[in-house]
Amino acid sequence: MPITDHITPADLKSIGNLSVLARTVVEGMNTGLHRSPDKGASIEFKQHRPYVPGDDLRNLDWKVFAKSDRFYIREYEQETNLRATILLDCSGSMRYTSPIDESRGSKHNYAVRLAACLAYLIIRQADSAGLVTFDTKVRHYIPPRARPGHVGVLLDAMKDATIGGETDLGQVLRDASTKVKRRGLVILISDCFADVPAMLRGLAHYTHARHDVMVFQLLDPDEVSFPFKRWHRFECLEVDERHQLIDPAQLRRAYLEQLEKYRSDLRTACRRQRVDLVELTTDTPYADALAAYLARRHHLARRSGR
Repeated sequence: MPITDHITPADLKSIGNLSVLARTVVEGMNTGLHRSPDKGASIEFKQHRPYVPGDDLRNLDWKVFAKSDRFYIREYEQETNLRATILLDCSGSMRYTSPIDESRGSKHNYAVRLAACLAYLIIRQADSAGLVTFDTKVRHYIPPRARPGHVGVLLDAMKDATIGGETDLGQVLRDASTKVKRRGLVILISDCFADVPAMLRGLAHYTHARHDVMVFQLLDPDEVSFPFKRWHRFECLEVDERHQLIDPAQLRRAYLEQLEKYRSDLRTACRRQRVDLVELTTDTPYADALAAYLARRHHLARRSGR
């Protein structure tokens, strides 16, 4: 699938000069920008150490052996590319499309375009991007790859993803963490409608493993302002046959109070976990929002000396 099926040329231009920079030194940072503390095969020699049974014989330094008659292994500074994994929420609540302004499309459609932008940008700068799609459980996993054609693989998987039912976000995050083994950048794209403590316990699996975590919370403007005025039939998008006829005037104040409490709790929890939380609504041009956020992230990274 061509990238322009998801991202317009104007949007590509908007994000084309930005870089996705992690705040911490993690395995897989950009060569020349960040150095991994791990040792491995690379072009920069680090040190010798004595050979022990089980070491790869290809790393023996035969010149040192010729001089000393002892086996030594050459170790190198490992400088590898950033490994990013995008976790894409495909649960039922992402299906929401405003009955007031259908031109905005669904949250899922917005999430796919945002994920496509991120994947394109990451791979364009010679880094690796992977994908996890989930609803009630992890549905699909594509390991991070850096080759240009991998963007199409990710886009096809996003296109083919089926919107599912109810999700336990905390449990799904824990399950997905078993697939993200090497430290890198983890990007969650979701409406984050979940129990906040449970969700943060799920994210803790990544922060404790020293991943750099970004959360893009997507909401429809209807969910933020609750503009409904007449009686409406509200249907649950995650559980079939669950619906209720409601007078919005009686519900609006309580709904907005609960929403604000939830969003405040989520902000506080993410801040404590050192998780980047980016709050977006689907009426915001995704490329503009992404460009503004990544520019701010780049600025903070430079100020901190990373």
